[in-house]
Amino acid sequence: MFHHITVLKEEAVEGLNIREDGIYVDCTLGGAGHSELIASRLAPGGRLIGLDQDDTALAHARERLAPYGDIVTLVKSNFRHLADALRQAGVPEKDGVPQVDGILFDLGVSSPQLDEADRGFSYNHDAELDMRMDRGQPLTAREIVNEWDERELSRILRDYGEEKFARKIARHLVETRAKTPIETTAQLAELVKTAIPAAARRTGGHPAKRAFQAIRIAVNDELEAFRDALEQAIDCAAPGGRIAVITFHSLEDRICKETFVKEVPANISPPGFPVTVWGEGRLKLTPRKAIVPSDAELELNNRARSAKLRIAEKLDPDAAGEPG
Repeated sequence: MFHHITVLKEEAVEGLNIREDGIYVDCTLGGAGHSELIASRLAPGGRLIGLDQDDTALAHARERLAPYGDIVTLVKSNFRHLADALRQAGVPEKDGVPQVDGILFDLGVSSPQLDEADRGFSYNHDAELDMRMDRGQPLTAREIVNEWDERELSRILRDYGEEKFARKIARHLVETRAKTPIETTAQLAELVKTAIPAAARRTGGHPAKRAFQAIRIAVNDELEAFRDALEQAIDCAAPGGRIAVITFHSLEDRICKETFVKEVPANISPPGFPVTVWGEGRLKLTPRKAIVPSDAELELNNRARSAKLRIAEKLDPDAAGEPG
């Protein structure tokens, strides 16, 4: 059973400013909650393209979105291959680049991936160390924990998990695996807990949370994949098209914010210059600040507490006046 509570569903879809005859992309199909709402707002001339690398998610989405018929096209793909996936789906191109009217990213790990023990994502269930979103890829959490050297383990724990005890944890993992392999999520969670000072274990939630996040990001190369995909999304958005991104931790949000902001034209007028001169840029922020879940949503879904939604609109390079 694939059960997932979609976060910021109404806000994200409203932010895309759906046109009933437009072409929209859900880069993180997951439970298809966002996709279903997008599809419900499209006329027969519109299209929704859904991407996911998880076969279970695709199977569920195919069933859930079946009532929308030919409006919906599903593609098995990592979103870092966004432009190629759109070409595969037959999206019209301009100057060799597919053009769409809206692109959505929901970067949260889906609830079924967290809750199904055999996926190995969660420290709350004992399972083989896996953490692959695409079960066809070779790299697993087991390989990282048992084969990567201490320096690299420390780096990912620090950079991807923002774990201040990264060196202690990495050293403890390397010392342990020299005696016996680390095979399960329960083993890993206990080893992380043991490596962290007792006082630190009593605050900030489960002591293994940051380490599990870091290893999952490394297994799936999530941050670089997102960076690649977001740059492609800006290229593939047609003038007036929107890009909506839901993030769940500061690393993803920082990439999104910095990528968007660098594409916003700046006022480069010299002091006292009689007219405003705008620098180059392809986006305007709509709104300028991130949107966060309402209190009502947080009551229904505690996993939404760290979510942030950022939305940007592609500027028309031929339009005159202030770029927004």
